[in-house]
Amino acid sequence: MKTLTPHAAPVLVTPGLLLLCRYSSSLATPPVKEPIRSNILLTKILTQEESKKQNDEEFITHPMFKHPEFTDAECEGIHYEHRTPKTLGDRIAFRGIQTLRLTYDLVTGYKNVSSDAELEKLKGTRWEMTDNKWLTRVIFLESVAGVPGMVAAFIRHLHSLRLMKRDKAWIETLLDEAYNERMHLLTFIKIGRPSLLTRALLKIGQGVFANIFFFLYIVNPRYCHRFVGYLEEEAVSTYTHLAHELTIPGKLPELEKVKLPEIATTYWWELKEDSSFRDLILRIRADEAKHREVNHTLANLNQKTERNPFAMKDSRFDDPQPDYTLKNTRGTGWERLDLHL
Repeated sequence: MKTLTPHAAPVLVTPGLLLLCRYSSSLATPPVKEPIRSNILLTKILTQEESKKQNDEEFITHPMFKHPEFTDAECEGIHYEHRTPKTLGDRIAFRGIQTLRLTYDLVTGYKNVSSDAELEKLKGTRWEMTDNKWLTRVIFLESVAGVPGMVAAFIRHLHSLRLMKRDKAWIETLLDEAYNERMHLLTFIKIGRPSLLTRALLKIGQGVFANIFFFLYIVNPRYCHRFVGYLEEEAVSTYTHLAHELTIPGKLPELEKVKLPEIATTYWWELKEDSSFRDLILRIRADEAKHREVNHTLANLNQKTERNPFAMKDSRFDDPQPDYTLKNTRGTGWERLDLHL
């Protein structure tokens, strides 16, 4: 017979008791499932002190493109809308986006869910989204989303110079879109620091995508705008998922307590110092919804002869027409017959 500890009262240990301790479920504490994480692709969420250290406060200028006013109610009302493909080009664009989305989801461990019950089932699996995984996902998304507008504006700028004629306001809207997406990225970079591997993959992905998009836009700009329209549909879906998880107490504790950087309150001027991370996400989702509307609309137009209807409303008509606000918006784009061009 043996005693377990020298300081406690002697406890008799027999082979039967050892077997009982080993196999009795009542004596064992079940292990807690932890979500599977891959640190090499994660983004470290910065503390307020770390964020201040990397602030570049020299030569600060006002945003080149002033952000339109979005009310809280308008931002909350944004939701996923899908444009049904009508042409072969539409179907190719949609299938292309779906393929890229599924591949990216598989690599980064993301699964879109439609209910809280499905969300609960993801706990402890590689598909569960954490604060770091969310920040990695949106940083990668914004690094790619800022490419199409700038590439398209550059090509149309050269086209205008070469033909020595006006572009009819397409360039301004495309530059505004690229600027807006870059502001999304710069804001997220003030909140988190991506890992070295994430940065490397980001650079490779951006380089490949930018070159492919450049040549595709020269060949078929209509297809490219439809492609971006479907890309923005997925962006709205992603941010809707994130906004929902931010309403669940304790689900994303680090993001819940994030203090918005100054760049956010300067650009989205409705945001205040005490605004939440979710308030920021709702504004970014609204931006993506607007890009969805713009690109689906531009894809419906004659790429060479028709004007950009978002730049100016024809005062001769009183019926609804597109603009840069959320007061009169169509998520799947404006049809050509509804526009005064």
